Amino acid sequence: MPQLTATATAPSRAWAVVRLGRPWFWPLGWGGAYLGAVLATRTWLPPAGTMPATVAAMVVLGPLVWTAVLTVNDLHDLPGDRRNPRKASAPLVTGVLTAADLTRWHWWSTIAAVLVAALVSPVFLAGTLIVLALGRLYSVPPVRVKSRPGADVAVNALVVGVLAPVSGWSLHRPVGDYPLILALLGLLLAAALYLPTTVIDLAADHGAGDNTAAVCWSPEACHRAGLTLWIAATAIWLAVCHLGILVDRESWWPQTLTAPILVVVYAVAARRPSIPRMAVVAVAFGAPAADFLHACVS
Repeated sequence: MPQLTATATAPSRAWAVVRLGRPWFWPLGWGGAYLGAVLATRTWLPPAGTMPATVAAMVVLGPLVWTAVLTVNDLHDLPGDRRNPRKASAPLVTGVLTAADLTRWHWWSTIAAVLVAALVSPVFLAGTLIVLALGRLYSVPPVRVKSRPGADVAVNALVVGVLAPVSGWSLHRPVGDYPLILALLGLLLAAALYLPTTVIDLAADHGAGDNTAAVCWSPEACHRAGLTLWIAATAIWLAVCHLGILVDRESWWPQTLTAPILVVVYAVAARRPSIPRMAVVAVAFGAPAADFLHACVS
C-alpha cells in the first residue's frame, strides 16, 4: 500500500479529497433526477415548498453518494489502478492520500448521505440505501460485481438509468406511478453508455484479474452489444414520442431527425471509446431529451 508522499501539501490533499468524489460524474445523478422531477411536475423548476428537499437531494446525489461509492471502489481497485495510465494521478496511487484516508472519507460520506437523505423522505432514504449497498457489492469481495460480466453493466445501468430519475420523481409523486417504459429506456441507455467504459480499462482490469464485460467478451463484442442497446433505446424513445405514450404533440420532427444522428455518433465514439467521447454521446442525447421535456412542460 502506498505511503503518504513527503511533498504532499495541505492544498494538494484537499484537492485530492475533492477528486475522490469525481465532481465530473455528479451531473449523471443530477441530470437523471431533474428529468424525473420535470416529468413528475411538468414544470421546469421545483414547485413552491419543495426547494429544501430538492437541494438536500442534490447534495446526496452529487458529492455524498459519489464519494461514498467511489472511495470504496478506489480501495479495492488499487491493483488495477496501478497498471492503468488513466489512473496514474489518482490520490491513492500517488500516495497523496492513504487507504486510511479513503476509508474515513467513505464512512463520513456514507453516514452524511444517509442522514441528509432521511431529511428528504423515507422513500428517498430507501433509494439512497440501495445505491450505497450496490456500490459496496460492486467493489468489495467476495461478491465484487465488477468482476461478473453482465452484472457489472446491469448495476451501473440500474443506478444511473433508473434509480436516479426515480429519485427526482419521488420528490413529487409516488414511486409506483413512475412509467415502466421510462425505466426500461433508462436501463438501456445507461447500459449502452457504460459498456464502452469497460473497454477503456481492459488492459488494467485484465492484469488485475477483474473479469469485466470487456475482459470476458472482447472489445468488439462490447461495441456490438452497446450499439444494439443504443438502437433499441432510440427505437423505444421514438415510440414513446410518436405514440403519445407520455405526452401528446402534433409533430415530433426533432426526435425523428436526431435519432439516426445519435446512432451514428454512438457507433463512431464507442468504436474507440474514451471518457470524453462517451461524454459527447451523453451530451448529444441531451438535445432530444430537452425537446421532449419542453413538450411535457408546454
